[in-house]
Amino acid sequence: MFFNEILIMLFIISVIGYILVVVKEKFYLKNNMIIIDNKNVTQEHLDETDLKEFFLDGKRIRAGDEIKVITKSKDKFIGTIIGATQKEKAILMITNGNQLLRFKIDNIAQFKIISKYGKFFT
Repeated sequence: MFFNEILIMLFIISVIGYILVVVKEKFYLKNNMIIIDNKNVTQEHLDETDLKEFFLDGKRIRAGDEIKVITKSKDKFIGTIIGATQKEKAILMITNGNQLLRFKIDNIAQFKIISKYGKFFT
């Protein structure tokens, strides 16, 4: 009996915690705030990108989206978009290994959006 009550209480607490995280993320999205929780991304990196939302091959990409990039030299990278620079025609991305990469649009052979920032149930 006591064990079941503890399990039910822990389950309820975890569900409430998840709901609070979802509400917090929705609040950030509503106020156009994007949280990239990475210690290697500095304010200078964020300032050098002038586009936070852009189209690439007809797909809408925002800062915070996780994508997979395949370059023309067949290198594959998975990471989170920080933004794009219109002048250089390049995107800035932080990989899962905390490596900051800049890709020229011309060097991208293909890409795939793994997850959109702020989409929880897709």
